[in-house]
Formats: sequence, structure tokens, C-alpha cells
Amino acid sequence: MRIDAYEDPGSPERRGGWWYLAWLVRRQWPRCLAGAVFASVWMVLLAATPFLMARAVDHGLEPGDPGALAGWTGAMVAVGGVNAWLGVLRHRTMTKVRMDANFRTVKVVVGHATRLGAALRRQVGTGEVVTIGVGDVQTISASLTAVGPGVGAVVAYAVVGGLMVSVSVRLALVVLLGVPLLALVIGPLMGRLQGRETEYRERQSVLTARIGDLAGGLRVLNGLGGKGLVAEAFRGDSGRLREQGYRVGAVTSWIQALGVGLPMLFLALVTWLGARLAAQGQISVGELVSVYGYVVALGWPVAFLIEMGHQLSRGVVAARRVVTFLRLEPAPDEGTRDAPAEPAALHDPASGVRVLPGRLTALATSRPSDATDILDRLGRYTPSDTTWGDVPLTDIPLTQVRARILVAAPEADLFAGPLSDVIGAADTDPRGAGSVDLRLRRVGATSHNAPADAKQPPGADELARLTQAIHTAAAEDIVRALPNGLETPIEAQARNLSGGQRQRVRLARALLTDPEILLAAEPTSALDAHTEATVADRLRAARKGRTTVLAATSPLLLDRADVVHHLVDGKVAATGTHRELLDTEPGYRALVARDAEVGEPAEEGDRAR
Repeated sequence: MRIDAYEDPGSPERRGGWWYLAWLVRRQWPRCLAGAVFASVWMVLLAATPFLMARAVDHGLEPGDPGALAGWTGAMVAVGGVNAWLGVLRHRTMTKVRMDANFRTVKVVVGHATRLGAALRRQVGTGEVVTIGVGDVQTISASLTAVGPGVGAVVAYAVVGGLMVSVSVRLALVVLLGVPLLALVIGPLMGRLQGRETEYRERQSVLTARIGDLAGGLRVLNGLGGKGLVAEAFRGDSGRLREQGYRVGAVTSWIQALGVGLPMLFLALVTWLGARLAAQGQISVGELVSVYGYVVALGWPVAFLIEMGHQLSRGVVAARRVVTFLRLEPAPDEGTRDAPAEPAALHDPASGVRVLPGRLTALATSRPSDATDILDRLGRYTPSDTTWGDVPLTDIPLTQVRARILVAAPEADLFAGPLSDVIGAADTDPRGAGSVDLRLRRVGATSHNAPADAKQPPGADELARLTQAIHTAAAEDIVRALPNGLETPIEAQARNLSGGQRQRVRLARALLTDPEILLAAEPTSALDAHTEATVADRLRAARKGRTTVLAATSPLLLDRADVVHHLVDGKVAATGTHRELLDTEPGYRALVARDAEVGEPAEEGDRAR
């Protein structure tokens, strides 16, 4: 039974941690059953060895019968060989059980994160998601050891107890009552471990989120002189997490110490009682040897039972965190009215912004957050009274809104992979990706100016769209500078690109989707004046007849806009063309002039890298 990393993981249980672990077992019950059978037979055969040894002593060695001794010895060798084979099968099966649980949990978590979409960051911190993906998934998969060796330990323990009855009822009672007594001693520690582990995971998620925030804003903090203050606060948080880790380790060490020490005391008692019974003549020498063997064989199931309890205690804590995440729900979509069939105006009453269809509209404000808030309302990422045509945006099903309106955030995530995939051309034919690279290396040789009647190669439409998007974003130089063009691997968040290059990649990705309405915040803020002017001209030409809204204060972009809304305190203070506002609005003139002065020292290439 192979593991398909891409199959449907199914609908996970969300009622609690134990329910989730049980669901993981049910989703692969044949494999779990096989693991339990292999482990049970393996452990039982470990106990069979001293049984056979006792028979070899009593029926072969003691009476001096070489044939019987050879027969029982051969049986021991055969059982050992079979058990070695079963051990391999058990290990392989349990590895597959853990891998399946790992992949299945990853898929349900990633799938749910995708379903939450924009609501994810408003409901849970980045650190929580990272902690689940890095730590909790591994802990959950390890806890499924209980379905193999754990079940086998219970079966082997019962079998050894039954074999001990044939030797001595007193010894059998000691064996059968020993493990419940161990559970009474270690059980409270398991409960304490769950509490300490839960608190540790929570602190870890908070610290992980802070690490991400620091990594993203380190340059800004250093420039403001706040690096030392933040570093000191981080050291304090890290120290508290370390102390909590010590508390978790203290409980774990007691569990492991008792798990090793108490079974030894218990087994020593069994050995002592067996020796007394042999000395009193109540059991034979062979039976005494078998008692010693049973004591050794019991070491495995007892150790597995304690390890099972430890792993389940940690696994249920991790499963509860996953279940808590899976219980998060996206904002309800109660839209029942269709979006306008034809291009229509977007209107945001809160700010007074009206976006006419087929026009290039710009939002100019001294507070970028005001413009971002407006774009979020126009794109229905935050609740508002925005209308599309004469229909409230909230009355339209979200799928229709997302299909026709795209909000291009300035810090949108960029995933690792080849540049062609990062931009969004994952479905482009591999041969086509190479063709794009060649076309971009020839000035003017882009696919959109090929003869209309020319025979198009596979993926030609995708190539044309990709090439056009790269051209509009003025990103040809990025492709040419990379060693393998569009096939060059890009790191997560495009860390191996400059700030201006990342900005143009994001713009190319947005343009590739060719949305009916494009809402972009500061799409050229990290570019030098020459590149910015190129992007402004190409963007206006490429989006001609399409609705486009840009939040920007750059004169180069504002001069290409059909309509400019000057915003003050988040509301429209004046509307007109760029040149009209320059002549009539002193506040607008001061805002644009300031931006022009800021842009003057820009070096060739990018303003920020």
C-alpha cells in the first residue's frame, strides 16, 4: 500500500486532539492493522525464545538427549530468523504510517490555510502556522507509534503473563499487576507534561512570529537606532522560552527515568521470586531459565508502553493545536446577486472614491495606509459599503469578485521556484519557457508581434501572455541577468533579487492574470525614474480600456492617469487630472513635489535593493 502525497487527504476530525489522532489511524487502517499485527507477533516471538530455551534445558540438556536438544535449538534459530524478518516488516510499515500521517496533516493544514485566504493573517499569527508546520506535524506522526509497537506491547505483555501462569500463578500475578502500578506512578506526570508542552508550544509560536518580524524589519530598526532595544527584548523572550523548555525537559526526564528504573525494579522482583521458587523446588531449572528469559522479553513491551504514553501525551497536544487551526473559518460569503454583466463603476462611500470603468485612476495621499485601506475595500478584503455598479459589493459572491477584481499588494508573497513559476506561468510548456528566454534576449522579438497566420508552437498563447507581462513590467533585464533566464531558481520571497526587481516581478504576475479591474498599491516605488517612466508608459498602453487603480504619489505615474483623486485624511479632497490638480491644489502640488525630490537621488536600476 503506497503513499500518494497528492491524494485527497479527506475531511479531518475537528472535535479534539484524540479525535484527530483516531482519524489519522482510520484513514490508513489497513496499514495500521498490519503494523499492529507485525509488532504483536514480533514481540510475542521475543517471549517465545525463553519458552523454547526452557524446553531445550528440560527435555534435552538435563536428561542428556542430544536429539531433543538439537531440535529445540533449531526451533530457537528458526524463530529468531522469522522474528528478524518480522522486525524489518514492522519497521517499514510503521515508517509508512508515520509518513502518511505527516503528509496528510501537512495537506489538511495547507489546504485549510488556502481556504482561509486573506482571513488567515487576521485570525492567527505567522508564528503559529510555522510552529504547526515545523514541530507539531512531526510530533503527531511520531505519536502514531502507538498503533504498532504500542498494540504489540499490550499483546506481548498479555502473552507473557499467560506463559508465566504455566510456571507459577504468583509470578503471573506480579507480572499482570506490575504495569498498571507503573501507570499509576507515571500517569500524573503525563498530564503535567501535556500542560507544560502546551504552554511551551504557545510561547514558541509567539517567538517564531517575532523572529519573522525582526528579519523583515531589521534594516529599518537599525536605521532608527532601535536594534539594541529590540534585541534586548528578544533575548528576554528567548530566555523565558528556554526556561519553559527546561520545565518541559524536567517532566520528560522524570518520565524517562521512571520508565527505565521502575521496570527494572519490577523485573528484579520477578527474578527474585523465580529464584526462590526454584530453590524451594516448586519450579524446574528449565522453568527458572524461562523466567529469566521472560523477564528480559518483558523489557521490550514495558519500554514500548511507557514510550507510547509519552508520545501520545505530546501528540495530543500537537493535535489540539492543529484542530484549533482547522476550526478557523473564513469570513462568511452571503452574496446572492450577480456582479454587473458589463464593466461598471466602483464606488467607496467611506472615502468618496469613484472608479470609472475603462479608466486609469490614481490615488494620491501623504498616508499610504489610507490608499491601501481604500484598495482593500474596493477589492472586498475588508467589510464596507462599496458598490459595484448599483450592487453592494458584499451582495456579490466572493468567487465572482475574485475572478474579476485583483488587488496587487506591495508586499505580496513570492514563492520559491523557477522565475517562470514565480511570475505565474507554471502551466507553460517547459520548451516554451526556454523559448521565452530566447525571445527576450532578442530586442523586439516578442511573441505578440509574430504574424497572425504563423503556426503557433505548444504553449504559444501562454508564452505570448508571459512575454507581454514581463515587457509591460519592464522586467526583461531581470530575465537577461539571470544565468538560466526564466528557469533560474528564485528563493522564497525572492530574496536573491533586489527590491526593485521584486516589485517588477510582482507587477508582472498581476498583469499576467489580466484582470478586468486591477488595484495596485505603489507598484513602482522602488524603481529609478527612467525605469518608472518606462513602466508607466507600458502599463497605460497595456491596460487601455481596462479599469486600473494605482495608489501612488510619483509624478511619472500620476501624469499618465486619466483621473487623480487627491486624498486628505482618507477622503477625496480634489479630483482631476494631474496637471489640473497641480495648477489648482497647493496641497497636491506640495505632495507631488516632495515625492519628486525624494526620487532625485535614485541610482540607476532601483531606489532600494
